[in-house]
Amino acid sequence: MAIKVRNKKIDPVLKQVIKALEQYAEAHPNARIEVYRHNNVSVRIRVIDPSFKGISRGQRGDDMWAILRELPEETVADITLLIMLTPAEAKKSFASMEFDDPIPSRI
Repeated sequence: MAIKVRNKKIDPVLKQVIKALEQYAEAHPNARIEVYRHNNVSVRIRVIDPSFKGISRGQRGDDMWAILRELPEETVADITLLIMLTPAEAKKSFASMEFDDPIPSRI
């Protein structure tokens, strides 16, 4: 599945994040991955993947950060929100709701 990007303009940092997430997308074809730049210092990522079922949030984070840590330090510093949920969890998650309808940035 392709990675959904909300921004019309994709800057170099966002391009790097998308490229890294493509690794996960290839290995997890049922995952829905969305990414967007919230403001000039904030990139937000949401991964909704049925294969997360039965996997602890810590392990999910370890798996995702293993991919994202390969990015330059300046790029990683822009990742301010990484949400990793099963489809059922996404329906109840406040963080996921914020991702759907973000509060506008003041920056």
